Amino acid sequence: MDLVFLHGPAASGKLTVARALSERVGYPVFHNHLVVDLLTTVFPFGTEPFIRLRERMWLDVMTDAARAETSLIFTFAPEPTVPAGFAERVREAVESHGGRVRFARLLVSRSEQERRIAQPSRSEFHKLVDLDVLRSVRDSHTASEQPPSDVDIDTETSDAEAAAKVIAEHFALPRRTPPQRYA
Repeated sequence: MDLVFLHGPAASGKLTVARALSERVGYPVFHNHLVVDLLTTVFPFGTEPFIRLRERMWLDVMTDAARAETSLIFTFAPEPTVPAGFAERVREAVESHGGRVRFARLLVSRSEQERRIAQPSRSEFHKLVDLDVLRSVRDSHTASEQPPSDVDIDTETSDAEAAAKVIAEHFALPRRTPPQRYA
């Protein structure tokens, strides 16, 4: 089981690259907003129950995927409400069930990030779309703990398909049959 832990700042192309990688290797995408959007319907972002349940849900899905030998692509944006040591807890959870965590970091310049922030595709999930909020959040998040990186990809010079190819080749990811969504 391989967990591709794809991380980077807002508008770095995490979901776009994750989808391209999924097409290439057949792994399902566990986009962080699936949990974030679910929980913010009940608890405001950053509150204690939100933080606790978000991590529990993320880790439970990754742990059970490792148990089931289901490779997975996880997207993640480092920010201060994520408790320190999260990436290491992910590694422990996955490796304790025989899996491997592959850390890939996406990079984007501030100017390109600001250009992308208003793209209509960002409204698919409740993603950050306001430039002023981005600048405020970006400035306040400089101290966020960053996950490790085994490979870095500049998404300004590499489109999603090229980035997916680099990730798949760098980690020698085997192609899997995508899981059925409904039995």
